[in-house]
Amino acid sequence: MDVSASQLNRQINAIPFDPELSEGARNAVNVCLRIQPTEKVTVITDEVTKEIAASIASELDRLGSPYKAWILEDLEPRPLKHLPREIADDMATSQVSIFAVQAQMNELKSRMEMTDIVNQRRMRHAHMVNINRQIMLEGMRADFLKVDRISMKVVDMVRRAKKVRARTDAGTDLTADLNPNYRWVKTSGIISPDKWGNLPGGEVFTTPGEVNGTFVIDGVVGDFLCAKYGDLAPNPLTVRVEKNRLVEARSENKGLEKDFWDYTHTDENSDRVGEFAIGTNIELKDVIGQILQDEKYPGIHIAFGNPYGAHTGAEWYSGTHIDIVGRRFDIWVDDEQIMRNGKFLIEA
Repeated sequence: MDVSASQLNRQINAIPFDPELSEGARNAVNVCLRIQPTEKVTVITDEVTKEIAASIASELDRLGSPYKAWILEDLEPRPLKHLPREIADDMATSQVSIFAVQAQMNELKSRMEMTDIVNQRRMRHAHMVNINRQIMLEGMRADFLKVDRISMKVVDMVRRAKKVRARTDAGTDLTADLNPNYRWVKTSGIISPDKWGNLPGGEVFTTPGEVNGTFVIDGVVGDFLCAKYGDLAPNPLTVRVEKNRLVEARSENKGLEKDFWDYTHTDENSDRVGEFAIGTNIELKDVIGQILQDEKYPGIHIAFGNPYGAHTGAEWYSGTHIDIVGRRFDIWVDDEQIMRNGKFLIEA
């Protein structure tokens, strides 16, 4: 559909939104992205999320920053096979981009095409996949400067470490041997041109050298499976990893077990641990069943598939990426314990 940018902006501006969204939107624009009035912004949203996008656009209007807003369904049928050309062209003239959209099955490729542009142009990019009202009123109201301080302390420790071990009373017992050639990345919610970030922020991550052990997923799994299965506390999924590869997945929920196994066997590296991360958003109190926020919950999460090699230095690739999140971790960096029962033992 041929819709002009000015029409789309008026459409976004005309959408009424709950004023309760404004604090989180203001945090995104002024604190996390630090947008300047002279910078152009690309805002990407969809029909489900356009009220949140309207709250963000209102803050951009208040700041005086020029922007173009796009609603995906006005451009292409979903699920998207590729990033719409209109959005790619617009991003080519922007310094900042904001992606506030609900994930759909088989759209990861289009999102990767978008983040490729972000990486190539060194844009400051806020990735808000599956953002909703609850997250805007909770995680997006965090004190991200405080989250950044503890993230910096954690990343300084793990960058010097050889291994990280994690365990939970639920049965997780996992060890990651670290590869000194792979970089640790801090995405605390303070977004820079060096690395685009999910919002709400609060994690440090790397590509591990080798992971071995058991992970009891009593939190959530990522991508479209998160919306399908939500909080897994009533029926956890237990996975076993050997030499960085998924070798077993079992749950009383056989639909979840099959969907997860199928997802992690999409391509030759879909079952390979591509991300090992520590959530650092100490403002979060529990898992809520939404991966965008839950992967920032203090503890360990890992992801099978794409290792974000442009940032970590990993030289292999996968076309999939799915996070898994647990609860109430004990964590040791080398021999120093930094978390007990989900609480950091270091000060922000």
